[in-house]
Amino acid sequence: MSRTLVVVTAGLSQPSSTRLLADQLADAVSSAVGGRGESVEVEVIELRELAADLATTLTTGGLPTPAVARAREKVSGADGLIAVTPVFTASYSGLFKTFFDVLDTDALNGMPVLIAATAGTPRHSMVLDFAMRPLFSYLRAVAVPTGVFAATEDFGSTGLTERVHRGAAELAQLMVAESTGVQGFLQDEPVRRRSSGNSVGAVRPFSELLAGHTGKRE
Repeated sequence: MSRTLVVVTAGLSQPSSTRLLADQLADAVSSAVGGRGESVEVEVIELRELAADLATTLTTGGLPTPAVARAREKVSGADGLIAVTPVFTASYSGLFKTFFDVLDTDALNGMPVLIAATAGTPRHSMVLDFAMRPLFSYLRAVAVPTGVFAATEDFGSTGLTERVHRGAAELAQLMVAESTGVQGFLQDEPVRRRSSGNSVGAVRPFSELLAGHTGKRE
């Protein structure tokens, strides 16, 4: 059986340390899933290539451009997600946050996620627990216990390699997990389905809605 792994990377330069870390994580997850007898199809979403489309989506009342709509479909349909951001002003980048702002509120329900971040110095490592975990918890995703932070000096180190493989193993386990529990007497709560949000009905621009009330008073 083949699994789909989506990698969201918010690096701004090309090449970037953020993309480098994202690729290392994707390779490690692919190997870990392969070790469980399954294959992986990896889809990479480079947010730097979507910057203009994300701005357009936000400024047109949330109506996604075709490129954003395709990215939303990929994310909501994935079996697992790797999310990697550079650290700006002690948090994830604005580009990274904008992408998750335009996702449907049900896009990540129960989604296994491996979070990661890059920065120039180790002092920014707390961004994983104080910024990224709360974000994915709010989106009802399931972030694996190990987050991977990489300062510039970490690349090529044994410590980073160990964190990459530990986080990858945790994500792979969730991606191919099968229920082994004994069914109880109470009916399990249904899992909330994921949605890309692309198939909603026609949306009237907010300006048109306002125009209908111009000059009216209650």
